[in-house]
Amino acid sequence: MITNLPLDTTKEIEIKQFFDRYYQTEVTFPAGEIDAVVGFFQRRDFDITSARTTAIVLLNQARLDNVNVFELLDTLKSFPALQLNQIVAQVINAYRQKTSLIGFRIAVPENTYEIRNVLV
Repeated sequence: MITNLPLDTTKEIEIKQFFDRYYQTEVTFPAGEIDAVVGFFQRRDFDITSARTTAIVLLNQARLDNVNVFELLDTLKSFPALQLNQIVAQVINAYRQKTSLIGFRIAVPENTYEIRNVLV
């Protein structure tokens, strides 16, 4: 962007420092936990990329809530696929920025027989 206004370097420094600090936090998990969670989602027909992403989110959330990740997997194992997808969507939405959310809609089937017989 070209401008005739003088450059304000204080804003540039603040933004640069914010983004420099943003990616410096290192998060590590034991390989066994990562493999177990990724495998859990792959067995439930998640794509490898989405299984890894979901696994990292759940591992982070389990660490924040001080919950054993294997107990969490045992709990999630009992849910059918649709409920599991809804739970995962809620956890991911709680973890991500509020500017975009994941969701889906369950369409309610219409009774077309009654609609067809209504006279206007």
